[in-house]
Amino acid sequence: MRLNGEISYRNEEEENERLCSIDIDDEKFSKEEERRKLVVGYALTSKKTKSFLQPKLEGLARNKGISFVPIDQNRPLSDQGPFDIVLHKLSGKEWRRVLEDYRQNHPEVTVLDPPDAIQHVYNRQSMLQDVADLNLSNSYAIYNEKDPLSIPDVVANSGLKLPLVAKPLVVDGSAKSHELSLAFDNCCLSKLDPPLVLQEFVNHGGVLFKVYIVGEAIKVVRRFSLPDVSKRELLNSTGVLQFPRVSCAAASADNADLDPAVAELPPRPLLEKLAKELRRRLGLRLFNIDIIREHGTRDQFYVIDINYFPGLAKVPEYEHIFTDFLLSLVQSKYIGHPADNS
Repeated sequence: MRLNGEISYRNEEEENERLCSIDIDDEKFSKEEERRKLVVGYALTSKKTKSFLQPKLEGLARNKGISFVPIDQNRPLSDQGPFDIVLHKLSGKEWRRVLEDYRQNHPEVTVLDPPDAIQHVYNRQSMLQDVADLNLSNSYAIYNEKDPLSIPDVVANSGLKLPLVAKPLVVDGSAKSHELSLAFDNCCLSKLDPPLVLQEFVNHGGVLFKVYIVGEAIKVVRRFSLPDVSKRELLNSTGVLQFPRVSCAAASADNADLDPAVAELPPRPLLEKLAKELRRRLGLRLFNIDIIREHGTRDQFYVIDINYFPGLAKVPEYEHIFTDFLLSLVQSKYIGHPADNS
């Protein structure tokens, strides 16, 4: 009996050790599961939050282990989280300073995207220079003075041909910064509101291609744009035509009955090469490019604008594209720095 008792005691001891081991393994598994949850802190305007964080996106994100957490702008950013990713689209020097300080103190967190890189595309002069370096810009001039009376002289000296598209030089998030004007004659140029960018108008069949870059993913949609200007209209038209934001979400041309030569999408190899080069030059992973094809040509394309973190809700399957993108950011970080995640 004593022998049996000793054996029984040892069995109980082994069982306790085994149960402790299971508890430790469960704890490790639980911590590993917690580590695998992806926390995205977001700092967006109420309008952007409503359009972007739609129920379908949030539901899919939960199923993939992603949670979106609002950032409280009234509290220090470093006191919130912890976050794996910070997603933002707010304006103002103070916010940029807060975000830059946070990036310096939390290099383990991916910030979408760096504030300085975003400011680069918010200034259309620096943005168009990157495009010009790739030989994908139509002719343009920058007018950075407050007095509009000298605009006709600048246009004459630059050799630009009328009509001209005029856009505000700086994109500040307001509706006004996305408005544009079409100027038909020299006399009306001095009525424009500088500082601005002046681009030669190119007939493009009234359709532009919005190319969305989300990490490595590329998605293209057609949008209605300014209509072509005929030679007769050019001779008979004067003054300035004002337009609100042209490529709005409601102006989709994907299901329109278009001339096949107008509707044909830009070739995929061109888009992949362009996206790769602009990601490198701009330092951005979340942006879109507005491209037009010169009417009557098949391969003459121009990049006319670049926007950071554009409206994605109207892009087909944007929920899958965006959640896969978020997961890829963390996976690439884990693969690149496995020791940091152990």
